[in-house]
Amino acid sequence: MSMFSTGVLVLTSPLHTLPLRIAPVLSSAAQLVERTLYVHLHPGLNLGSGSQPRPVFIPPVVDLSTLITRLYSNAADVCGHLDVRVLLTNVRAQSATCSGTAIPNGPFPTPQSLSHSPDVVLTDFPLQDPGQSHQIKQCLQRYTGHCYVCSPSLPSVLLHPQLMRLQEKQEGLKEPEKKAEPLETYSDVVVGGTFDRLHGAHKTLLNISCLLANRRFLIGVCDQAMLRKKVLKELVEPYALRVQRLKEFLQDVKPSLQVEIVPLDDPFGVSVVDPLLQCIVVSEETRKGGEAVNRKRIENGLPALILHEIQLLKDAHHTETEEEKISSSSLRSRLLGTLLTLPKDTAHLPPLPYVIGLTGGSGSGKSSIARQLEALGAVRIDCDNLGHEVYQPCTAAYHRVLEEFGSDLLNEDKTINRRALGRKVFGNQERLRALTDIVWPEIALLVKNTISKAREEGKQVCVVDAAVLLEAGWTDMVHEVWVTIIPEEEAVSRITERDGVNTEDALRRLQSQWSNAKQVEHANVVLSTLWETEVTQKQVLKAWNLLQKRIQQRQEGQ
Repeated sequence: MSMFSTGVLVLTSPLHTLPLRIAPVLSSAAQLVERTLYVHLHPGLNLGSGSQPRPVFIPPVVDLSTLITRLYSNAADVCGHLDVRVLLTNVRAQSATCSGTAIPNGPFPTPQSLSHSPDVVLTDFPLQDPGQSHQIKQCLQRYTGHCYVCSPSLPSVLLHPQLMRLQEKQEGLKEPEKKAEPLETYSDVVVGGTFDRLHGAHKTLLNISCLLANRRFLIGVCDQAMLRKKVLKELVEPYALRVQRLKEFLQDVKPSLQVEIVPLDDPFGVSVVDPLLQCIVVSEETRKGGEAVNRKRIENGLPALILHEIQLLKDAHHTETEEEKISSSSLRSRLLGTLLTLPKDTAHLPPLPYVIGLTGGSGSGKSSIARQLEALGAVRIDCDNLGHEVYQPCTAAYHRVLEEFGSDLLNEDKTINRRALGRKVFGNQERLRALTDIVWPEIALLVKNTISKAREEGKQVCVVDAAVLLEAGWTDMVHEVWVTIIPEEEAVSRITERDGVNTEDALRRLQSQWSNAKQVEHANVVLSTLWETEVTQKQVLKAWNLLQKRIQQRQEGQ
């Protein structure tokens, strides 16, 4: 069967049986859906009774909260490529539905619009009689159309054939159904976090918060001040994008909630001053933060919040350098070496050699990565060495520098004293620009000559190792820009150890260069030497192998 972009999965099994079934159900669904999978819960829904069932409200119970955690955990393991979203429009506490007037037509007076229009509806409903298949599919199609805006001819798929073995295995494991334990819900609920690259752990937190909240859901999202200590903070998505994705997710999950999203500039935000809040959702890891919020609230004369603790989700795919839990920092580290943005149009460049412009701040490990790429087969073009060449006597730059800055720069052997030249331009942007206007075009000319020579020799890849690649505007010479980053404190430590300068001098050097964040804005690929050498080598090998695939695809497309 062909793949669909977006699907709705209608789960009909009793809540107490779903934890065992959910992984194979998701695995089967992932064979048909490739982008977004919405999960609609209706335990006990009978699609084979002969009459058309209608959606009903289901109460928030503890088993439902447990199932949501299990579902997102299993999704991360078996279908990590899918954007799974558990929909809660039809989940409501009895007190919320019986406030004087009944809600007409149950939870869906009109079909709910979803961010991604469904292409298929799937269900785990058990097919007892194969002759009923067509009737059940039609029933499922009408049921889904009553709940969500979708095509009247929406294809429907019964996943039951793939789940037969599972059901047989479960027959002997059946336990008597326990009485459902109600879940305490609250008018106003608050959470805080970075919410970078929305993943299963975020979705668990958000879904359970939506389950707990009857009226308002307040979310504090970390802004710049709260990102300083984050691993690979330069790869954190912009605040506006994180907020946009949160809004879209929550509009799908529970559109009836009043959602407020505010920037978080300190660990507390509005949680310590909002008198209407009743509950804060935390994990084992953030519980102490929740307790600190309560201490501040009591200081401010406000009642303490109920702390509702959720489980951390384990990351079955984590590496030795990554956290055991599902986390954004692990996801960011997996981006290293991959293509983050498509290369700009380089039709003006010959297709081969494919030229990588490699840059990064002082101490970032840029040159060690260039040497590793050289060992893998690239021609390394060291712009530091070329920079020394352009100052040699009898070169065009040599004469122009003396004309501009004076012959008192000469050593006894008629070479230019680079330190004396440095003193003349230090702290003077105008004089520095006069120097770079002379030197950078000459270095660029040598780079182009080296690339041409590599082309004549039939080389496939060149790496231009250049600290000033971006500042000098040399990106028109390369097919891709690769940037190496490390945190500022690590860079300072390396510079002081390597060059024997003090911390203040190291900081001044870094601050005279483009920041990591500014360089990453121009990067197609980002690398980091923050961890052990073996980790960097794996990163570089991954980047190299992916590069080879891009070059091959480019050649096949020409």
